[in-house]
Amino acid sequence: EPEDEAALATGEEAELAAALEESARLEVGATRAAGDQARVAEGASSPAAEAPPEGEEEPPDDFICPITTEVMSDPVMAADGHAYERSAIERWLATKSTSPMTGEELQHTCLANHHMLRRMIREWGETHSAR
Repeated sequence: EPEDEAALATGEEAELAAALEESARLEVGATRAAGDQARVAEGASSPAAEAPPEGEEEPPDDFICPITTEVMSDPVMAADGHAYERSAIERWLATKSTSPMTGEELQHTCLANHHMLRRMIREWGETHSAR
């Protein structure tokens, strides 16, 4: 029976990896398309290398939800020790009791507010005017 559990966990990991990959691919595609449209409107002939506008830095990896791949606004800590966007991990836990990051069974499905991370993200957003 442990083999069945391992196969199930591997399947879930593959499912998450595929979903994350698809999400990232769609996001990159949409970003490129928008950039290409803007360049065409400006009369540019070919897509230039993608670079963030002057003064805009990429957010630290710890500020990004591993499920949504976006900056978190309501970060929570799950039993696996990783932070997630509350709504995303709640959706995940509605059908699974495993870690989205490791595929391991979670000891519990309680989520703890991550006040420190929320404050750090808010401060970063203010200094980098991300919105």
